Amino acid sequence: MKRLLIAMLGLFAALSFSSCGYNTMVSKDENVKAKWAQVENVYQRRADLIPNLVSTVKGAAQHEQGTLTAVVEARAEATKVTVNADNLSPEAVAEFQQKQDNLSQSIGRLLVSVEAYPDLKANANFQELQAQLEGTENRISVERKAFNDAVQDYNTTVRSFPNNIMAGIFGFKAKGTFQAAAGADKAPTVQF
Repeated sequence: MKRLLIAMLGLFAALSFSSCGYNTMVSKDENVKAKWAQVENVYQRRADLIPNLVSTVKGAAQHEQGTLTAVVEARAEATKVTVNADNLSPEAVAEFQQKQDNLSQSIGRLLVSVEAYPDLKANANFQELQAQLEGTENRISVERKAFNDAVQDYNTTVRSFPNNIMAGIFGFKAKGTFQAAAGADKAPTVQF
């Protein structure tokens, strides 16, 4: 009995001195939450730009009402989906990503339809909004990569031995990452 007690105290002391990885996991979890907040920030920037873009196009391209409506509806759907930073499960991130991908596709269709309107393409407001949207899409890519990198680091820590034991005890679970959109592995076909 005495040996068991000494062994238990020794194990407890060893875990205490190594801090059991708890602080590391907390730090990495907070880093993932901060990266997620930045991802949401750039998606919000895009959502804020869309009404201005739609208004500019609406004035010059009355025939594209269906495309404009699709963009507005996709924006509404994308802004409805929110993911709590405490629940970044693979399923929650996938749902968020799907709504954002739908919005990206709608914006792409809108920008393609604009090619038929030379006056609109020459409009300075439209050009500025398009440049801002392109810059925002680049920011989204950068922030999604930073988020994925932080999640990979966190998941590696949480799933590595002996941290996986402590992660299970303290409730640290693997988090989801952004995945490539369906069909992104194939180059688009350009026809003239």
